[in-house]
Amino acid sequence: MRTLLLVAALIAAPVAAQESPFVGEYSLAEGPDVGGGLLVRNDGRFQYMLAAGALDEHAEGRWEVRGAKICLTTDPKPVPPAMTKGPLIEVDGAIPTLLVTWPNGRGIPGVDFVIGFDSGEPAEDYTQDYGWTMPESDKRTPRWAEVREPIYGVTAPRFELAEADGGKLRVIIEPNDIGVVDFDGACAEKTARGLTLHRAEGEMRFVRLGGE
Repeated sequence: MRTLLLVAALIAAPVAAQESPFVGEYSLAEGPDVGGGLLVRNDGRFQYMLAAGALDEHAEGRWEVRGAKICLTTDPKPVPPAMTKGPLIEVDGAIPTLLVTWPNGRGIPGVDFVIGFDSGEPAEDYTQDYGWTMPESDKRTPRWAEVREPIYGVTAPRFELAEADGGKLRVIIEPNDIGVVDFDGACAEKTARGLTLHRAEGEMRFVRLGGE
């Protein structure tokens, strides 16, 4: 279905830039558990998508040729997700030590954290949808927390906890344009079979569909 949509978009595009050898549809060639594609349209626009486990990415924007490469710029520029400190809320009748939620209050599992104290080793773990609560045997009071959502790499500066916090913290993840890749001039070079896209996260190999 996704491939058909990409093909339809390519056919419907104007013919102004059809002379470019980069115009066409490409499939990601990075293993059996990863799927994705890149459509370089002849109107100077591109579409990109990736599905890898829990990670879903997409983007669209402008492309331009720079020498022997094609470079992608997401347009409009996406607003990255952000983490903010929010008011404490109860979960099952109690306020957890750390709770990470969406703006609607729904808990987010699998968020990594490190919690620090006045003394002793920090506590490291990950959240459940009901948060995380200090063991009853540990009477220390949390003084700071570092939180990271691992799938999309959402993070924030260290949260410092004041006396008024009572050693508890709720972090709200504002999704904004989560999952939209901010290609800021990321370039790809032509290969024998397609393209190799160079990103900060690493290289991505694409195979051209339908031949030259």
